Amino acid sequence: MSKMLIKSRKEVNLLVKKFYEKVREDSEIGHFFIETIIDWLEHLEKLTDFWETNLFLVKNYKDNPLQVHADLDKKMNYTISNYHFGIWLRHWISTIDVNFTGENAEKAKQRARNMSLRMFMAIFEQRKKLKPNT
Repeated sequence: MSKMLIKSRKEVNLLVKKFYEKVREDSEIGHFFIETIIDWLEHLEKLTDFWETNLFLVKNYKDNPLQVHADLDKKMNYTISNYHFGIWLRHWISTIDVNFTGENAEKAKQRARNMSLRMFMAIFEQRKKLKPNT
């Protein structure tokens, strides 16, 4: 299979689907998703909206991903660590590298790098508010 440019929602959706295939199979982070996501089709559409918004600046995504992840950390008894975000990022970048090329592929990797740090920091800040002595 030759690598594709990410030029529309169609490629973003393919990226999201391929990425979540990897994540769901990962023994270290898959459980966060499997235990949380009830409707996978809805989740994949929501994440396609998220990445389409990030890459093409369309306004499809409405949630606050920082709060969503902080809430997930609470639900998972404060067990999400920077290590887990590293695994997530590795899967994201490898999915892109295997399947995509071009400017938007590079942008998707850089935005994910920035996002993983921001999300973990949001989790850390939320923990300080909820558990001040940690």
